[in-house]
Amino acid sequence: MSSSRVLVTGATGYVGGRLVPRLLDAGFTVRVFVRNARKLIDVPWRDDVEVVEGDLTNADAVADACVDVDTLYYLVHSMGAGGRFEEVETSSARNVAAAAADAGVSRIIYLGGLHPAGIPLSEHLRSRVAVGDIFLSSPVPTVALQAGVVIGSGSASFEMIRHLTDVLPYMPAPRWVRNRIQPIAIRDVLYYLVEAAKLPGDVNRTFDIGGPDVLRYGQMMNGYALEAGLKQRPIAALPVLTPWLASQWVNLVTPIPRSLAVAIISSLQYDCVALEHDIDRYIPPPAGGLTGYRAAVRLALARMREGDIETSWQDASVFGAPSNPLPSDPLWAGHMVFTDIKERDTTASVADLWAIIEGIGGDNGWYSFPLAWAARGWMDKLVGGVGLRRGRRHPSRLQTGDALDFWRVELIDRGTRLRLRAEMRVPGRAWLELEATPTPTGSHYRQRAIFFPQGLGGRLYWFAILPFHGIIFNGMANRITIEAEKRTRAGVEPAPVAASSTPAAASTPAAT
Repeated sequence: MSSSRVLVTGATGYVGGRLVPRLLDAGFTVRVFVRNARKLIDVPWRDDVEVVEGDLTNADAVADACVDVDTLYYLVHSMGAGGRFEEVETSSARNVAAAAADAGVSRIIYLGGLHPAGIPLSEHLRSRVAVGDIFLSSPVPTVALQAGVVIGSGSASFEMIRHLTDVLPYMPAPRWVRNRIQPIAIRDVLYYLVEAAKLPGDVNRTFDIGGPDVLRYGQMMNGYALEAGLKQRPIAALPVLTPWLASQWVNLVTPIPRSLAVAIISSLQYDCVALEHDIDRYIPPPAGGLTGYRAAVRLALARMREGDIETSWQDASVFGAPSNPLPSDPLWAGHMVFTDIKERDTTASVADLWAIIEGIGGDNGWYSFPLAWAARGWMDKLVGGVGLRRGRRHPSRLQTGDALDFWRVELIDRGTRLRLRAEMRVPGRAWLELEATPTPTGSHYRQRAIFFPQGLGGRLYWFAILPFHGIIFNGMANRITIEAEKRTRAGVEPAPVAASSTPAAASTPAAT
């Protein structure tokens, strides 16, 4: 397969980020099409692929990306988007279908979702079906894999199950907890995606794919509880919990933002099981068979304990959150901008100071006034934001594009500078920079909060929170340097400052 070039769209997402290294291991030449190439800076396979930057709504950019491509993977979904997402998804699919046909692409592989036949679907499932139909009716032979709920470390569905079960000892739940679901392990999804590229050229159809277990959603939650060492949760199905109300509840008690919770829950209103098993005639099951639900949960929990989550639902951009990088300082001229700068000299080594900086957030917290940070997170949740509970993928390492509570890692100069872009709901754009530089007696810590206000509301917001800055940001600077000094005095061995913040990838790990 080494002469076959594949194009992967959605390579910065949960499935795409795991598929790319497996395609490389299978001998394919890989090109990825991404909106922001910076998000790939720290991934271990970056130097092994060709990166094309562009947007799927730009027909010319898509056409350029399809040149000399044999197989195209379409792994893009707008589950967390709002408003015009159906129109955007169908428009993007038409661009891809037309470009693939013009470029002579031999095969499109699309990942959609299991759905019942003959009944009205939720807008998100309806959109997925529409995208698949666009590809299947195009001149390019298409394999549309329709997967059940995907279970793996970092998947949105698994995270929703995990947090609901962890947090609630008793579960008042909507009637859909009695619906039948056919979950599938992420490792099996990836297996089918890779093998689909080897199918005969005349195959143009959908295939339902699911794991070996058909369960009620409530059984999935209690299956997780058993694997996590928890007591099974009593579940009461209540007819009054509409999908909208249920999504508000999920938004409050899990890290899943409301926009994404609405999409997931609206897709759980039906029985979602495989209606056919024709895939077995074309692609044999993986060695050892398909992974059962509880085994998939067990593998995901093991990866979480090891801090080895390959990709996460959090990798996807947050709809409505600012995505433009911080302008360089000279470009601030003529713009209203507020800054809050705190600096400290410390006897801690620069390596120890950096270890504290890179380990910030998640379970380690923000080193000042935890109640204030928690309150800000809850405020963000109440208005539909991501809140403070997204945590972090790895306890001590960060990479460009990582979600970090209600921030996103925009830039990391390992050992020197960390820049975070705010994804909480604010009337403007905000960043937080943390820097460590060596000095003759230790190191120097610099902390800079930057805010570009939007309109009068943005200015009023900044001045309203200004009194808290003296407490929060001063305390943060003090505690970070104190913790770094403790590390230096204790002689804690600092983690090596590697070129990449992800584990070495000499071989592709099993996907869990």
